[in-house]
Amino acid sequence: MVLSAENNNLLTSVGPETPMGELLRRYWHPIAAESEIGERATKKVKILGEDLVLFRNRNGALGLVQERCPHRGVSLEYGIPEDEGIRCQYHGWCFKNDGTCTEQPNEPENSTFKDRIKITSYEVQSLGGLVFAYMGPKPAPELPKYDLFVEENVIRTIGYQIIPCNWLQIMENSMDPTHLEWLHGRYFQHIFEKEGRPATEWPISKHHVKIGFDEFEYGIIKRRILEGQTEESEDWRIGHPVVFPNMLRVGDGGAHSFQIRVPIDDKTTLHFWYTCFIPKDGVEIPKDYPITLYECPLKDDKGKFITDYIDGQDMMAWVTQGEIADRTTEKLGTSDKGIIMYRKMLMNEMKRVQDGEDPKCVIRDYEKAQFIALPQEENKYDEGELLTGVAKDWNTRYAPNIDEIIDICKGRKKLEKV
Repeated sequence: MVLSAENNNLLTSVGPETPMGELLRRYWHPIAAESEIGERATKKVKILGEDLVLFRNRNGALGLVQERCPHRGVSLEYGIPEDEGIRCQYHGWCFKNDGTCTEQPNEPENSTFKDRIKITSYEVQSLGGLVFAYMGPKPAPELPKYDLFVEENVIRTIGYQIIPCNWLQIMENSMDPTHLEWLHGRYFQHIFEKEGRPATEWPISKHHVKIGFDEFEYGIIKRRILEGQTEESEDWRIGHPVVFPNMLRVGDGGAHSFQIRVPIDDKTTLHFWYTCFIPKDGVEIPKDYPITLYECPLKDDKGKFITDYIDGQDMMAWVTQGEIADRTTEKLGTSDKGIIMYRKMLMNEMKRVQDGEDPKCVIRDYEKAQFIALPQEENKYDEGELLTGVAKDWNTRYAPNIDEIIDICKGRKKLEKV
């Protein structure tokens, strides 16, 4: 499925009134970590091409409104959160969380001018330490509580980075299983060899014997068989999902992760790595255990990509395709059938929106949305340890308290000392 320039533009343009933008606006997207929005705090965000301000008012409710005050156009990033909304710092105009204007202090007392002013606002909800926004037509669907967001007795970390490329090439990476043996196998060996690390530390790079993709209710299940495996292996029998439209689920028995790709605009993506660390039996994690927020580094102080960990290797591969990958010149092979399947799914779901239907994974049943269990292989690396070397040393190495988390989950550190 080599794309025409027209279709490449169709799949990568996310602004208002674009077909892809309209599809993506049917979903709830994480826009910040909840820890970033403290009491009466504000945060400028840009999502799907729109400049917005996220804030928490004096009563503790979250709001999301257009960045510019309609009076004179100053940024509400520096606004004053009030009891039920946010006040412009320039002339005191006040707006409720729903965008209605409640005060214009310097207008006549009997003026009805404020009744004719309303700014763009969007619904927001917090879930699992993240703040989610819905930017589509009302009524909003339910915010789906996928399992990792609501699992109990786990330790959570949230990594993030702003990736300078289009969201689609990041998602297509998730539909490309064979890059594991090269980018995270042979290339990893190359990096370790250059660093002088002994061969015993090099990751094993096994060849893919078979790959498969199956559509299911929430997206696509990815399957693979590596050398030495059979169809009885969990990698094939269970696999792991890509949740439509923009979330990957990966991990093993010790740590499960979501990778969530939220388009900022056509050339920039907000990426979250949301990980749940699972303790061994008998270790209890308090419900209020803090969620670590950390930045996954992209480049070093010389401007070179940091490629000695898996997520850094992925980011290098995404970004070096260009801000928007030119799919008119690519040469797809049989190993790219997952990418082709995903593109067709995007096209089909855009058509459903244009026909006035809800697309895939839009949930309006409250009970159904309360807990959604996703399939995930548990013994991905065939190791008995709580966390494999991949999870500890390469994927989550930049989480500031990763060693402490591992010690707690293994029962080596008492929670009273956390």
